[in-house]
Amino acid sequence: MEDQNASNGLGKVFRKVKPYLAIVSLQFGYSGMYVITMVSFKHGMSHWVLSVYRHLVATLIMAPFAFVLERKIRPKMTLPVFLRLAALAFLEPVLDQNLYNIGMKNTSTTFASASINILPAITFILALICRLETVNFRKIHSVAKVVGTAVTVSGAMVMTLYKGQAFQIIKGHAPSQHESGSSTEPSEQHWVLGTVMLIASCGGWASFFILQSFTLKMYPAELSVTAWICFLGIFEGAIATLIFERDMSVWSIGLDSRLLACVYSGVVCSGMAYYVQGVVTRERGPVFVTSFSPLCMIITAALGSIVLAEQVYTGSIIGAIIIVTGLYTVVWGKSKDSLNTTDAGRSEDQELPIKDGTKSGSDIFDSIEINVPTGAGKSVLPSART
Repeated sequence: MEDQNASNGLGKVFRKVKPYLAIVSLQFGYSGMYVITMVSFKHGMSHWVLSVYRHLVATLIMAPFAFVLERKIRPKMTLPVFLRLAALAFLEPVLDQNLYNIGMKNTSTTFASASINILPAITFILALICRLETVNFRKIHSVAKVVGTAVTVSGAMVMTLYKGQAFQIIKGHAPSQHESGSSTEPSEQHWVLGTVMLIASCGGWASFFILQSFTLKMYPAELSVTAWICFLGIFEGAIATLIFERDMSVWSIGLDSRLLACVYSGVVCSGMAYYVQGVVTRERGPVFVTSFSPLCMIITAALGSIVLAEQVYTGSIIGAIIIVTGLYTVVWGKSKDSLNTTDAGRSEDQELPIKDGTKSGSDIFDSIEINVPTGAGKSVLPSART
């Protein structure tokens, strides 16, 4: 009996920390992708082609799992669901990834990863515009969401308009005169353009999260949704590539960092990431997912300094600190939203057996279901999430 209770206790603890472990692991995966991708760009890889090959790899990996594991629970495909999947394939594989890669090429991996911290604020703004999120200025946590969003946007403006002094986080070998002369340090004009592209990519990613929440409500099969997004992303990305890349030689890659970037980003950051994000989004909401992005920024800064000998600018650090402050202000406000929603649900329930009151925190968490509303004026962003 004691062994069984201990086993049950460990199982409850694991279920409780599982969303945290999943999202933290993703941050390490994303950090590696940023560095590997930048190395492939330096070897002539086209970001348009990378997006296509990346999702080709992801489709080959995820489709068999989706076909076998969800064959009994997969809902029937309908035209509205298919159109949403096609929109998701455009927002993330085509729009977000290509804008992000353009921005990263014009700035740096560290700066690009820091800019992702504005994602929760943009998600919140889009939800307000779509009337999917409400603000009650009589409640402190609701005001905190607005203030946090404003602070986050201010931090993004600081990163865009103020560069400051450059330095390396981790001292590496000093570049030779030849290396310095051939350095492709972005100019001020490219820096601003790159920042605009990064912010626009966050807008695409935020739209992806919101639409993904609705799609999973209509088509609750995470693996199948992931496989469809990757599959449709191949064709949509190929069309975009043919439009913007007229030189057919860009499709040729060798056994070097370009192939590694395609395989790594396809397996880790498209296939696995889409699935994990979908599962965690259903459990904890989109705000929770993006609240761990500062960890990715720190890891990427260290890797970028070691592998790519990148310099970090004072403006980037100041802006990142402001953004992270605003980010967690928004997350705090969303967490309070979640608690209030839970308390309201309990007060409306007329049957409250005493035995249910003895539930542990993890049991209560397991019973919470994130419902994405279809009407206006209701929140789509689950309380404690990204």
